[in-house]
Amino acid sequence: MATLQTAVRGDSGAVAVVVPARPGADAVTVSYKDLVAEIASFQRKLAAIGLGLGSPVSIATVNSYEFIVSFLAAAWQRGIAAPLNPAYKQDEFEFYIEDVKSAIVLVPKGAYQSETPAVKAARKFKAAIAECYWDAAKKEVALDVKELGQLEGKPAQPVLKATPEDVALVLHTSGTTSRPKVVPLSHRNLTRTMSNIQATYQLTAADRTMLVMPLFHVHGLLCGLLAPLSTGGSLVVPTKFSATDFWKDFAAYKANWYTAVPTIHQILLKNPTPNPLPQIRFIRSCSSPLSPTVFHALEATYKAPVLEAYAMTEAAHQMTSNPLPPGKRKPGTVGLGQGVEVVILNDAGDPIPRGSEGEICIRGENVTTGYLNNPTANASAFTKSGYFRTGDQGRLDEDGYVVITGRIKELINKGGEKISPIELDNALARHPAVGEAVSFAVPDEMYGQEVAVAIVLKPGARLLHDELRSWVGERLAKFKVPKKVYFTDVMPKTATGKIQRRIVAEEMQKQDARTSKL
Repeated sequence: MATLQTAVRGDSGAVAVVVPARPGADAVTVSYKDLVAEIASFQRKLAAIGLGLGSPVSIATVNSYEFIVSFLAAAWQRGIAAPLNPAYKQDEFEFYIEDVKSAIVLVPKGAYQSETPAVKAARKFKAAIAECYWDAAKKEVALDVKELGQLEGKPAQPVLKATPEDVALVLHTSGTTSRPKVVPLSHRNLTRTMSNIQATYQLTAADRTMLVMPLFHVHGLLCGLLAPLSTGGSLVVPTKFSATDFWKDFAAYKANWYTAVPTIHQILLKNPTPNPLPQIRFIRSCSSPLSPTVFHALEATYKAPVLEAYAMTEAAHQMTSNPLPPGKRKPGTVGLGQGVEVVILNDAGDPIPRGSEGEICIRGENVTTGYLNNPTANASAFTKSGYFRTGDQGRLDEDGYVVITGRIKELINKGGEKISPIELDNALARHPAVGEAVSFAVPDEMYGQEVAVAIVLKPGARLLHDELRSWVGERLAKFKVPKKVYFTDVMPKTATGKIQRRIVAEEMQKQDARTSKL
């Protein structure tokens, strides 16, 4: 009966979490015993203000000890943790808070007085607002409720104990439809992935990871946070990734592995190599394709095996991975299924021979049972035999390793950040000078893909590249701002008037190629 309550061991004086020292703040080192006591204390605080079974708890804070405590406390209380990117603009917070019907929104200390976008959005939908932070004087994680909102007058709830089928976490995944889908993940889904990751990388209590992936993403939550905690291992948690501080903290706090997107690996490679090199047991790469060139550079520079993995939110993160030595590591592949059944199916949903290309499909206890309140998406996402369709095209090689050959879906994958082109199209269409807009991915050396848009202006309108980028930056998170803006007179369309995104992308890049030859 595995749940997040039973997965985190609480009777040990061993170190669980280290928050590195920074100017003006001492390092925080927390044992498993103290961590579990803090989670239980925070759980009682949530129960006291009326949060219980099914209560969505949105967390809009950076990576921190208070994030870890509040996330786990919400799940223990049979609530639903709903992490949010703290860099969102108000419109984005409003969408996600309304979509999950947040009962409470947790924000950093000082956010309430500053009237941050998260605070304004929470108030609009009558969600309770509370500042959540480490109170160094009291040595506890504070829950400072500023507005009770919809919890006003609600009686205190008993302290609850989660069950495997309770939804512990909801995350949104962008799609090719106009509305991002809500992925509910149960305690069973999460604990199965934690177990799979533990087995894949042979994690033990002796391991310590450097957690640099954001905890509002399934990558950071499952592989960076929960899997290590389920093994009695430990984690170093800076508030954000810093290439300057990474190796200094890695060595000072004796980490021995990390997981990240290829963009982070490339940034590290462009910075000075630590001397002496710390002992690195392995480096994991996931959430975006890792080029063989970067793979070899990482192994040569850091003298450690690089293991590329493949994951999705709907699978509670990990599906496949290259194995540790002496297993074979294959650059250009994402490895073997890890506690997950992986098959390649044709359009009819039938298995095809090894080596043939089709859709990568999966089945396992880690996979969500379906999107929330979205029967149409569920009907197309699952086969009759229960396989989940990933939307990725690929094949199995002669050893059964998965090779991804393309994306069936049209998501823009910028360094692991999945961006819906439809969301961007809709935002751009609100600009008074824009007649038509279509967004798409273009190749990028650093991020794998970057955001590009093609624009048809309204008659007589004028608009500059930087003006449009600035306008988008005021309404959407920074990573969604297009790097390239193309202006065109017409958009290729189908007979039914639908813009052909792929054709637009090809035509704009041909335009680039012609210009570069001039």
